[in-house]
Parts: sequence; structure tokens; C-alpha cells
Amino acid sequence: MPLNSARKLLNHTFIYGLATVLPRMMSFVLVPLYTDVLDVKVYGVMSVVFSWMVLFNVVLAFGMETAFFRFYHKEKENPKVVSTAAYTLMIVSLAFLFFGLIFRENFAHISNIDVRYVNLALVILVLDALVVIPFAWLRANQQSKKYTWLKLLNVLTNLLMNIFLLLWLPKLNSNSAFGNWYNPDLQITYIFLALLAASGLTLILLLPFYKVLKFGIDQVLFKRMLRYATPILIAGVAFAINETFDRILLDYLLPKGIAAEAVGAYAACYKLAMFMTFFATAFRLGIEPYFFSKAQSVNAPQTYASITHYFIVLGTLIVLSVVVFADLLKWLLIRDESYWPAMQVVPLILAANLFLGIYHNLSVAYKVTDKPQVGAYISLFGAAVTLLINFWLIPRYSYMGSAIATICAYGSMMLLSLYFGQKYLKIPYYYKKSGAYLFISLLFSGLSFYVFRGNYFVGLLFITIFIGLIIKTEKENFIKLFFTKPIQNP
Repeated sequence: MPLNSARKLLNHTFIYGLATVLPRMMSFVLVPLYTDVLDVKVYGVMSVVFSWMVLFNVVLAFGMETAFFRFYHKEKENPKVVSTAAYTLMIVSLAFLFFGLIFRENFAHISNIDVRYVNLALVILVLDALVVIPFAWLRANQQSKKYTWLKLLNVLTNLLMNIFLLLWLPKLNSNSAFGNWYNPDLQITYIFLALLAASGLTLILLLPFYKVLKFGIDQVLFKRMLRYATPILIAGVAFAINETFDRILLDYLLPKGIAAEAVGAYAACYKLAMFMTFFATAFRLGIEPYFFSKAQSVNAPQTYASITHYFIVLGTLIVLSVVVFADLLKWLLIRDESYWPAMQVVPLILAANLFLGIYHNLSVAYKVTDKPQVGAYISLFGAAVTLLINFWLIPRYSYMGSAIATICAYGSMMLLSLYFGQKYLKIPYYYKKSGAYLFISLLFSGLSFYVFRGNYFVGLLFITIFIGLIIKTEKENFIKLFFTKPIQNP
């Protein structure tokens, strides 16, 4: 992998990491806030609503973001690509809002969700859909700083509104001079109002993007983009099922007396796996445009192999570190002991998210060769695994069954992506080195949590051994990457 390209990739990954990891780190404040303020059953209800929102977020975007990236570069930055994608999403979003409001009572009955939350969720979903293409345009044009501060502002607004509505408003309520403003029965409503404010502000700031669109919807181009996007949509729906549908199934399959509490505990402890999610998401945001821009390069396969290997090196270290210190992190994020019984799922969810990150790296082989349907088939297989194992194990093992389903789904998707990806683009992955890191990290993680849990001497020993292995094996590559002077272009 050329040094200049590697450094450029690292810079983009770092900046997009700020846009992803730092806002999510600030949102970490919401986890202890929610678990301190909300009863575990209330947190469970909120988690179920959020799970439905994740699913409909994917449906509303219908793969157009990825299609935008592909055609934006393929059509040599054709402005019609921008306008076609933006206007299409706008029409679909407004239609969704219209019909959603008409049938809100029906959905509330089917999903067993209060219609008040359905109303708020509909508006938030549409606001978020309308900024998908503007944000994609910023990424495609490498306006990473603007992308970053907008993302930060969104999360900061949400954070401050949550703090005001859940912490400060009750204190103002106790002062008769301010009147009776706070209602403890509206806690979930307050959370959605905070989201609404953040999403609305973000859209307002991105409205200038829509003002400069010069073309309408090019029907021929739209059909081509839709053909490309449809497998992405299918894969996205399958991914949403893999990622969040377990909360919905827990609520559906467990007895009503314990379902909400189980969902709340599981959803809260699941958050400890977000450290791996942060890294994987930031990495994907940084490399996705890079993958497409380098698709025609002679050295592309070697570059993809190096990127995937470095992801595994860093990802396995993150998994091991979080597992070792999971019981310390829970005091920081989840102070209410009523949530702690679900801590047993943390190592499994961390490993599952590592597999998911590897899967996204491996999927480049069929994305850049215009075979996105392969990813759709693999994601559908993963969704089937998720649903089958959840239906089988939830009645027996509650949320532990969901954790097992998650790691089985993402693990199988990772292996299938490797197998089928090689059929379309031969990439010389570092099988032995990457596989060794993966095996040792998961072995040490399992031993640390399930055998030596609470013994930080053993845990630190595992981390030290693993870091030593990385240094010994990767020392020359890291020296070249960080300390070799890049070749200047003439």
C-alpha cells in the first residue's frame, strides 16, 4: 500500500472518526443519564421504539447513499446524480410521512407502541432521511471538517436537550415560580423531543444544499441508480434485523411481565460494545469513498488487503481491552445494578461487532465490481440466522440467546463475504497473521471474562502479551507507515 495513500486514508479515518466517535462518546453521557433516571422497564420500552426506527431509517434511505457514491465517481461528478438522489429521497420521505400519519394507529396497535411515540418517530425519521444525500455529498467532496462539525452539533444538541428535559426540568418543576412543567410519565416523550430538535437543526443547516440543485430527477439515471441501490436496501434491512430486531423479538417472545425489563437490561449492556462499533464505523466512513476511488488502480487488491489487516490488528486489540475492563466500564456507564445481569452478553456482542467490521472490509470485493446483490444475499442469510436462533433460544435463555444469535449471524456473514468476495476480486489477504490475531484476541477475551473475571492482573497480562505480539509482528510496517518520509509527486 503506497505511503501517500496510507497517510491520506489515516487522515480521513481520523477526521471521520472525530465525526463518529467523539459524538458517540458524548452520547455515552446519555447511557448513565438514562439508566439513572429511567426505570429498566421504561428503558426497555424506549429501546424497542428505537429498534423500529433503525429499521425504517434503512427503508427510507433505500440504498441511495451507496448508489450516490458509486455513480458520483462513475459519472465523473455528474450534477444530475446529486439532484436525482436528493429529490428522490425527498419525495419518498414526504410520502412516507403522509401515509405514516394516516396509518399511525394501525402501526401502534401492531407494534404495541404508544401512538404518541409513533407520531414523533415519523417526523424524526423524515428529518434524518432528508440529510442523507447532503452528508454523502460532503463526504464525496472530502469536506470532512464541515461534515464533522455538523455531526458534532447534532449530537451536542441532542445531549443538551436530554440533560435539560430529564435533569434540569424536574428541578425547575420543584420551584413553584416556574410552574408545573415536568411530568415523569412523559420521560420517553422528552427523549424524542430532544432527537427532534437535533434533527431539525441539522436539516436547517443543510438546506443550502437543496437550494443549489440545478437539475430534477433524471429518470434513466434514477432507474440505473435504483437497480444498484435495491440490493443495498435489502442488505440494509437485513442488517437492521441483525442489529436491533432482537430487542423487538425479546419484547414479543418473553412473558409480558419480564419482557420490558429484559429488553432494558440487554439494551443497556449492549452499549458497552459501542467501543468496537465506534472504531468500525469511523473506519468504514473513512475507507468507503477511498475504496471506490481506487477501484481502477493496479495496486487496489494489495491496498484492500493491507487495510483489512490493519483493521483486524486494531479491532482485536480494542475487543480484548474492553472485555478486560468491562466491569470497570459498567460503573461509568451503567450505575444502576438492576441492569447488570445482562453483562454476560458483552464479550459476545463485542466479538460480533468485530466480525461485522471485518465483513464490511471484505465486502469491498463485490461492491467495487458492481455486484452489490452479493452483499444483499449474505445479509439476508445473516438475518435468517438472527431470526431463527432468536426464536429458538430467547424462550430458553432470554437475552443470552440474542447475543448468541448476533455472533452467529455476523460470524457467518464474515465467512461468506470472504468466500464470495474472492470470486469477483482476488485479494491477497493476510490469512495467517490476521487469523492469528483474531484467534488469540478472542481466546484471551473469553478466558479473561468467563474464567478470570475481576482478576485484572491476568487481564493486563493478556493485553501486554497481545500488544507485544503486535509490536513484534507489525513493527516494520508501522515504521514505514508513520516514520518514512513520503515520496513527493512531481
